[in-house]
Amino acid sequence: MGNVSLELILSYSYLFCLIRIASGFVPVDNYLIDCGSPRNSSIGNRTFLADNFYSDILSTTQNILADTNSSSLSSSYDSTLYLTARIFNQPSRYTFSMKENGRHLIRLYFFPFVYREHNMSTAKFSVSAQNFTLLKGFQLQKGSVVKEYSFNITTNQLVLTFTPNSDSFAFVNALEVISLPIELIPDSARIVETPGVYQNLQNRALETVLRVNMGNQTVHPQKDTLWRLWVSDDTFLKHSTVSIVSNVAAVTYKNGNVTENIAPASVYGTATQLDSVRDPHLNANLTWLFSVDAGFDYLVRFHFCDIVNSPPGPFFFNVYINSWFAYRSFDLSGLTSNIIGTPYFFDVIKSSTGSSALTVSVGPSSESSYYPMAILNGLEIMKISNSQGSLETSDSEIGSSMTKLRSKIILITGLSGGICIVLVFVLGLFLLCSRRRRKLAAVGHSKEEDNFVMNQTRDKRSNSLAVFSSSNFGYRYPFTAIEEATNNFSQDLIIGTGGFGKVYKGIFRDGTKVAVKRGQSNSRQGLTEFRTEIEMLSQFRHRHLVSLIGYCDEPNEMIIIYEFMENGTLKSRLYCSDLPVLSWKRRLEICIGSAKGLHYLHTGSTRAIIHRDVKSANILLDENLMAKVADFGLSKTGPEIDQTHVSTAVKGSFGYLDPEYLTRQQLTEKSDVYSFGVVMLEILCGRAVIDPSLPRGKVNLVEWAMKWRERGRIQETIDPHLVDQASEESLCKFMEIAEKCLAESGLNRPSMGDVLWNLECALQLQVKEEKPNDEDGLVTRADRIGYQETTNGASTTQFSVGSLGNLAAISMSKVFANMVKEEMR
Repeated sequence: MGNVSLELILSYSYLFCLIRIASGFVPVDNYLIDCGSPRNSSIGNRTFLADNFYSDILSTTQNILADTNSSSLSSSYDSTLYLTARIFNQPSRYTFSMKENGRHLIRLYFFPFVYREHNMSTAKFSVSAQNFTLLKGFQLQKGSVVKEYSFNITTNQLVLTFTPNSDSFAFVNALEVISLPIELIPDSARIVETPGVYQNLQNRALETVLRVNMGNQTVHPQKDTLWRLWVSDDTFLKHSTVSIVSNVAAVTYKNGNVTENIAPASVYGTATQLDSVRDPHLNANLTWLFSVDAGFDYLVRFHFCDIVNSPPGPFFFNVYINSWFAYRSFDLSGLTSNIIGTPYFFDVIKSSTGSSALTVSVGPSSESSYYPMAILNGLEIMKISNSQGSLETSDSEIGSSMTKLRSKIILITGLSGGICIVLVFVLGLFLLCSRRRRKLAAVGHSKEEDNFVMNQTRDKRSNSLAVFSSSNFGYRYPFTAIEEATNNFSQDLIIGTGGFGKVYKGIFRDGTKVAVKRGQSNSRQGLTEFRTEIEMLSQFRHRHLVSLIGYCDEPNEMIIIYEFMENGTLKSRLYCSDLPVLSWKRRLEICIGSAKGLHYLHTGSTRAIIHRDVKSANILLDENLMAKVADFGLSKTGPEIDQTHVSTAVKGSFGYLDPEYLTRQQLTEKSDVYSFGVVMLEILCGRAVIDPSLPRGKVNLVEWAMKWRERGRIQETIDPHLVDQASEESLCKFMEIAEKCLAESGLNRPSMGDVLWNLECALQLQVKEEKPNDEDGLVTRADRIGYQETTNGASTTQFSVGSLGNLAAISMSKVFANMVKEEMR
């Protein structure tokens, strides 16, 4: 057909296919084709023209129009587009006349069905456009898929080519070619792994991998100005401590540079956020996990909008891709001028890796002075074409990789002689360091070295903070060994996050499992707590205190290594997980174990050690659910013999703080007793200490439980799981001691020894009812306080501080020396 006729057809088609969009955007180039259809199809406010209307822009006549009478297809896009298809038996091209240069969007719709002798599920073919390979060896065996691409067009034509594999054919059900708003795709974006470096995108094609709407809601194409599909985030979310918010009416585009073309209000109006309202002290990341093709760079776009009445003033949170900062201390309020409902977005590029997993996280920042906050409204992930202009891994690239691999093998072989020489040198140095460390370990627990002091100066060589002035402290681990044990601090090994930093699971070479708590690098924050915890844990060993394995204070590092506790925190077992519910007997045993640990702290040395942060999150459970008290960063040495208290600034966790300590700033062992009383209520009621989501009268656990206690109806507060299994006598005894622990005045509270004695009575009452004929002790002799094993196997029944000190006593120096010895082999 001549050029005049073709121009008339294109003008006519343009009149039929104009999109009326709420934002006012009308694409200059706008081709919507229902392939294989003999008639036009109305889809929402758009019209896809019949395939034969565009027959003159198709380069070959050796193709087949295919249709099916019905379809059971379930798709977010209108199933009308999947009822017909055009089949190509040889390479075929669509040639589109372009009126506007710039980035254009290409959508290809595929749904295989059987038409005569053509079973489209067996079709295998490639698709290219301009100089870009969009699909290679593509085969869709079932279901539907929409492939979406964008790239810059600088000529007056776009050629879209379908190339069947040998002995196969190609097909397409529908296609779109439309020009995009100029503000939609940036010319470049910064690379997260190399701060300050940007990658140019003008000559690269993009393939949409996913558009995700946070807030557990799908946004269908009909609600998007550019007919984009935003899938719900619920299938990708890997975190349970979240809240879903929705306030579409609050979204406004008047106060910023973001338009509806970037994302619709239905995306900015919903969000997934950290559930810090339920737990004001929550310090965790929200994480989503996505599957991508390895070996490609990815453009990742984050969408944010504060649609809730956030706390006054700025709040900060961190944004991560895998283990990299996409944005450190992101200030959403500041960037949107504290105007509720103002959308904001930013783009970053994640460089190619060998991994097919891409994780996106948001979490609290240490710079925030308000309660933990993190929110995300939407996310887009787009694959970037490689240097060959391909969005698929080609055979030539695989061959090139194999060639490089062979070259590496030859290189490695040639250098093997030199490496052997280097290994001999390194081995000698290694043995020298090993001998030195064994000497350090042997003297590491001496009294002189226990009294190490903080060095508040800087190391002149490294210009970094040196935490301890003595290098002879016996628990020090090399940073390289910790890196190896945690797989270079892999995000996959994170088992917790706190105010000090993240906690990782680690495994040393000898198979020892450990928990590694790493403070934030390049920061003095937490330095005092770091020193305090090591000082405390190095002095005490008890089966109900989490053991110190070692630490690392190399430049810019504050790392503490503990024994690994398989069952996590008591808090998570009570009400923050889907794990089996703890029985009443088991809860009593956990209470008793925790009380033993605290009693040892209060009485195991000349001056008491006050924990100062007793809470269910700081009571850990091992593989046998035995309780151990942890986190001694806030611990304080108790008063002298001639004093009644220690005057100090108030520190601890909201909801657990002793009211007397809070008002007078006078710290005693009875402050720990009060906090332990709160933990006892958590164990009894199976709920959080502070829960703002509940009615006002139930928000504070202590006030709520004590109110029902006064009415003589404490059963109203008990965890429903315990109602049929806990004996009335045991519950009464337990509640009696808990109430005494929560007395307003410390003088009216029992000691931890008294608490322990009453808890064992409560356990006896419970076991007596479960096994009335059992006259044996409830706890094994070695585990009961007041029993001390002697070297010849005999036992005494004296109750003394000495017996406590020897209970489960272990030489820390020997443990450390043996572990270092194994690690250095």
